[in-house]
Amino acid sequence: MHRLTAQLISSLATAGAMSLFAQSQTSDRTRMLVHRGGVTIEVIAEGRGPLVVLLPSLGRDSEEFDPAAERVSAAGFRVLRPQPRGYGKSAGPMDKLTLHDLAQDVAAVIEHENAGPAVLAGHAFGHFVAKMTAVDFPGLVRGVILIGAARKNPDPEVQRSVAIATDPTQPEAERLQHLKRVFFADGNDATLWLTGFHANVRAAEIVARDATPQQAYWAGGKAPILDIQGDKDPYRPPASANELVAEFGAERVTVVRVPHTAHAIIVERPDAVADAMIAWMRHLR
Repeated sequence: MHRLTAQLISSLATAGAMSLFAQSQTSDRTRMLVHRGGVTIEVIAEGRGPLVVLLPSLGRDSEEFDPAAERVSAAGFRVLRPQPRGYGKSAGPMDKLTLHDLAQDVAAVIEHENAGPAVLAGHAFGHFVAKMTAVDFPGLVRGVILIGAARKNPDPEVQRSVAIATDPTQPEAERLQHLKRVFFADGNDATLWLTGFHANVRAAEIVARDATPQQAYWAGGKAPILDIQGDKDPYRPPASANELVAEFGAERVTVVRVPHTAHAIIVERPDAVADAMIAWMRHLR
């Protein structure tokens, strides 16, 4: 892999932003069903080129990636978005799951496409699944992109805020307070996430996360990593920004900090996230 610095990624992304949209064409977005045993996964697909799989946040669905997915596919990539079990037409056992089960769903989608190894990009909870897939199915993964990922040992108060903010059974006013605290930088519209959390999906994913030891997925196999962080994300304060670089080395891990974004970075600045992804992926070998 040709090594890119975070600064170079940022400059390439900025330089290419206007031309990217000039090259954009009408989306060829389609949907398909992938079957694996007793599991069915609905997949949103668009674009042509090297394969990218986008994985959504805790309790949410992959429709949220619409702006970023369109931008990435317009840049010459094939973008797949599996819907989580329990949402849309995705169906399968929802009890006693682990991250290994969810990784198998992603692997089935990549194998069905039959287009070589993929880059996996997971937002928040989705980054656990991306890493787990890279561990369990290394031959199917050529890179891992972390979007709004947590530090290794998150602040318990941040964890508590996330639990309240993502729980649709909690009072709306209290949820909004915690959404503003963790998910959205000051001035960004936190009401966007008062809806869109699917209780059944959230519950199953919490079980899967908690049933899987952190050491099982943390390293993400040996794939190259792009770590896209919100500069106002309490999950990734400045002191933890280079945590993965310190552990796995600068030749493997690239860090990009996106200004004025927090944990919901994919909806706060989908353009910046997509451009960082594009610049990094274009230099993967």
